[in-house]
Amino acid sequence: MRTRWVLFFGASMFAGALGGALLGPAPAGAVAREIIELQTGVNQIIQGQQAMQTAITQNAAVQQTLIQQSLDAVSKLNVSMSAVQKNTQDFSAASGARLDTMGTQVQGLSDNVADLQARLGKLDQKLTDMQNTLQSVDSKLASPAPGPSAPSPATMAPSGGPTPGPSASMPSPSAPMSSAAPPASADVLYSNGLRDINGKHYDLATQEFQDYMKFYGDTDLASNAQFYLGEIAYMQSQYQVALDYYNKVVEKYPRSFKTASARMRKGFCLAELGQKTAAVRELRAVVHNYPGTEEARRSAAKLKEMGATAG
Repeated sequence: MRTRWVLFFGASMFAGALGGALLGPAPAGAVAREIIELQTGVNQIIQGQQAMQTAITQNAAVQQTLIQQSLDAVSKLNVSMSAVQKNTQDFSAASGARLDTMGTQVQGLSDNVADLQARLGKLDQKLTDMQNTLQSVDSKLASPAPGPSAPSPATMAPSGGPTPGPSASMPSPSAPMSSAAPPASADVLYSNGLRDINGKHYDLATQEFQDYMKFYGDTDLASNAQFYLGEIAYMQSQYQVALDYYNKVVEKYPRSFKTASARMRKGFCLAELGQKTAAVRELRAVVHNYPGTEEARRSAAKLKEMGATAG
């Protein structure tokens, strides 16, 4: 369109100049020269227009190339961002699993400290008992020894006869023995169970804690053993089994320091089993009843993940 107007303008000028030359009194040589100059100007204008059109075309091609390169860069950036987001999600999931494992290990260490404190208290009591016993023995040794007593006729053998056999007061070989003996002491069973949990030997740890509950269910660490049975089931995704174990901790040992952890895990199990209403209720109870604890923080995070509030 612009070229058409330029040509029209040039033709107009040419026509005007030609008319002026024909109508005016100028000499023929001057008119011819003006016509040649006018043609030269028109040609220059046309060449400039063509050069401008070529430059515009080239610039458009360059811009198109730059736009395509920008689109390619944006596409690559989107791919990179998707990869980064996926890596972040994978890292978050792996971190959550590691945190659960670390939490179990920290709880095991805490239990070991509590167990050590309990042992120290028992050792102190034993030392006191030993001191009392030694004092009693010393007092008996300091008292005069009783005179020799005559042997009873029942224990004397006839003159020249053989010595009598075992008395009737000795236990008979056919006397009933205890029904079942524990496979190990309470301390050994408990320590082995913690070691096997950390080593991910879950079947062996389950047997050890079950033996602990069977033979030492009335000790101070029985609630811990019950809780770790639930932890083993939870780590194996056996959420209903784990829920039953956690319920026993809450019901049988309401004052145990494992109660908060057991209730938090109950909420997690209920969420995994699809019982969202019960899970929210249990997790909110943990947040309200144990403020400032790690269990309260994790329960609040789980509620947020489920789209619920802690209030």
